[in-house]
Amino acid sequence: MGRRKGSTFVQDGQRQLSYSYRMHNVSQRQATDAMPVTESEKTSFWRDKRFRNMECMTATFITHEFAPHAHDTFSIGAIESGCQIASIRGEREFTGPGALYLLNPGEIHDGAPGIREGYRYRMIYPDIDLFTSILEDVTGRAFHGNPSFSRQLLHDPDLAAAFHHAHRLTEAGTDPLAAEEAMFSVLSQMFARYGSVIITPPKTDDRTALRRARDYLADNFDADIGLEELADISGLSRAHLIRSFRKQYYITPHAFQTDIRIRNARRLLRSGMSPSDTANHCGFADQAHFTRHFKARTGVTPAVFRNG
Repeated sequence: MGRRKGSTFVQDGQRQLSYSYRMHNVSQRQATDAMPVTESEKTSFWRDKRFRNMECMTATFITHEFAPHAHDTFSIGAIESGCQIASIRGEREFTGPGALYLLNPGEIHDGAPGIREGYRYRMIYPDIDLFTSILEDVTGRAFHGNPSFSRQLLHDPDLAAAFHHAHRLTEAGTDPLAAEEAMFSVLSQMFARYGSVIITPPKTDDRTALRRARDYLADNFDADIGLEELADISGLSRAHLIRSFRKQYYITPHAFQTDIRIRNARRLLRSGMSPSDTANHCGFADQAHFTRHFKARTGVTPAVFRNG
């Protein structure tokens, strides 16, 4: 990350700012009480058909805070200006220009402005099949296993600049071949530098029990599940379940269920379902409840996402 112990230095115009920080867990309040997007905040969201309808976003956030969430796809991006605070795998980092995000599918993360002026960044969300096909196209050979990144937050100004260039070409849409070549190239470079083949999950005594609880939540995301019911499914006490689930997955069972609902909502909205019907189908109390959680995890409202 290019940081000194206990602080990170971020270039902001002609100033060099120092930020003290310490690692800590994200509270449930932070997960749900996301601040609204203001008039000065801007988001541009679209899907690129050339990359299997890969979701793309450019955003400037001044106050908006992302609740802890994950994606079914990779989440790859870079900061253009300003500073963001992000928590991944229980570690909290300040990131500025030159920083890269290389998040694997299912990786729990959040994000919030690190300075008053906020930050601007660019993101893409390639699915596993797309990423695999890109690696095979670039290398000219079959790729065996599941591609993944061994590092999630890092500092690589040259690679970040290459990503911004590819992203701008994709956004402009004026030179499709140049955009495809640039995006294929930068993704292959990212994997060559920071990729691994298979993620090995951490071994814990409760891993099987926690997986049962996680899978039950995923399979019944639209149902109202009580903690006692989930404890019975896992075979763990309620307190043990909450503590171990957070330690294993960096998120509480309730927050995980909410995130699974949002992931399913994304698919339904992409298929053309209305926000109100999606809210009902995914188990949200009402459309306002759905909109609040959706925006906290995507940065845009369900209507904007559906029409992007």
